[in-house]
Amino acid sequence: MKIKVDYDVCEANAVCMGLAPQVFDVDDDDNLHVLMPEPPPELADRVRHAVRSCPKAALSLEE
Repeated sequence: MKIKVDYDVCEANAVCMGLAPQVFDVDDDDNLHVLMPEPPPELADRVRHAVRSCPKAALSLEE
């Protein structure tokens, strides 16, 4: 699995960070950073939930 971000759509609401803080981070300037672009299998369910929960649908997965 690989995480894709549409930075033109992302508003850095930090919903993803709240659901998967090991994978996503929002810095003090409200920029999203993907800490693990290809997360390990044990985080797959958490990452899928974070992607589905993005309020702007800025996240997607390449499986």
